[in-house]
Amino acid sequence: MEKETWIIVGLGNPGREYAHTRHNVGFDTTDILSRRWNAPLTRKKCNGLLAEVTIDGKRVVLCQPQTYMNESGLCVGELLQWYKCPLDHLLIIYDDIDLPLGKLRVRKSGSAGTHNGMRSILQHTPSQVFPRIRVGVGAKPEGWDLANWVLSHYQTREEQDAMATAFTNAADCVEAWLKSGIDHAMQSYNGK
Repeated sequence: MEKETWIIVGLGNPGREYAHTRHNVGFDTTDILSRRWNAPLTRKKCNGLLAEVTIDGKRVVLCQPQTYMNESGLCVGELLQWYKCPLDHLLIIYDDIDLPLGKLRVRKSGSAGTHNGMRSILQHTPSQVFPRIRVGVGAKPEGWDLANWVLSHYQTREEQDAMATAFTNAADCVEAWLKSGIDHAMQSYNGK
């Protein structure tokens, strides 16, 4: 019998100028998983960079979409079709300006809120009932344009340290989800 597939998508913008910006928390988290699992994200498929690996007997696909953020759904829609993956086996990791810097919020479902990447994904999925990990990047300061804020880098040592911890926590949360399911991941990591 063929193994069920689990898909983990970290959202971000491709290109060096966007590396490690607030909008790229999904890429930063999947980079950690890629290193942990010795699964380099080098396979080009479904508008993304992929790695396939077996974790706890499950076939796991790690993905960083290579479209720009507001077209992320193209990649996710193709992945779901190609791997015939049920929605509850899809996990999306992305930034949230409504959460304090470095805080995690794990959910089974939800709307896109103000996030264009999630808005695009919801246009390419049959429902909004799939797990997601939102990583807080802090609210935009007074006078900042939202696009400039999410494309900005972490300025202070404190911000950088808080986010490094958040990426590790988010990666741990992904592993908890794979091993024990979304309820366990939510109990263990919400608010962390």
